[in-house]
Amino acid sequence: MKVAVLAPVAWRTPPRHYGPWEQVASNIAEGLLKLGANVTLFATGDSLTGGKLESVCSMGYEEDRTQDAKVLECLHISHLMEMADEFDIVHNNFDFLPLTYSGLIKTPVITTIHGFSSPRIIPVYKKYNDKGYYVSISNADRNPELDYMATVYNGLNTADFKFTEQPKDYLLYFGRIHHDKGTAEAIAIAKRSNRKLLIAGIIQDDSYWREKIEPELNDQIQYIGHAGPEKRNELLGNAIALLHPINFNEPFGMSVAEAMLCGTPVIAFNKGSMPELIQHQKTGFLVNTIDEAVTAVNDLNKINRKDCFEWANTQFSAEKMVADYYKLYRQILA
Repeated sequence: MKVAVLAPVAWRTPPRHYGPWEQVASNIAEGLLKLGANVTLFATGDSLTGGKLESVCSMGYEEDRTQDAKVLECLHISHLMEMADEFDIVHNNFDFLPLTYSGLIKTPVITTIHGFSSPRIIPVYKKYNDKGYYVSISNADRNPELDYMATVYNGLNTADFKFTEQPKDYLLYFGRIHHDKGTAEAIAIAKRSNRKLLIAGIIQDDSYWREKIEPELNDQIQYIGHAGPEKRNELLGNAIALLHPINFNEPFGMSVAEAMLCGTPVIAFNKGSMPELIQHQKTGFLVNTIDEAVTAVNDLNKINRKDCFEWANTQFSAEKMVADYYKLYRQILA
């Protein structure tokens, strides 16, 4: 089977630091190779793959800001579509724009919908409802106007994560510094629990950082910058819990799965996909307020870290994700 995997071109695939869509595209491509598929990854020129790499740019537009994002995206998508006849199937991990080419090619296109940036993009998905094949990354992130083939949870390379039985005494916030992700709420939880908090992630909203986060930093609340794969394990594994007090309906939440793969429980606001990712009172706590989160911090001794590790390994492995997608490819081609 010849598969074209389309990744975004904001960051390298797999990403050096941030880039969840790029990470999933990488895990799909490398997992398919292990199953014996002939894989071509369409990504930035500095991307890493065991398959064939096709690119129109040497670096992503977030890493080389001299490039125009829209121009790069158009060149990137059209490059794949002009080669579409060479493949049995195209796996789109790049949002709605590639769908606008799908009526012009014969090769079927399966699209992983990694979330809806705005309700305004729904008309594109609706237009290609009958022609396209849509996959959601959680049951929570489905639009009632669209038809879906399946839900496939994002899968991680479980061997990259190490189980830590004895953590150190700190809470961790791991993600973009942005209101949506609840950085300020994590600080409030840590302060009221009288616990140390480490904050790791890229600053995505400068004014939010300056007004809500930076003034709170001290010995107890520390910002340690963004964390790549080598730092990630140590940070996640040594935390007593990951704080994930999100302010939006998150479609998935990679850091939630990553934390549990290290044995670290997650305290999350009960929104979006969180009830699908976290087993309440077994692998973490689903809460609705800062008060409830503070109570959960005090109840962390009730969680068995082995349960977190085992749950994440069975639900969120790259092997499971790729096997699920491979089954869908066969269904489409049949």
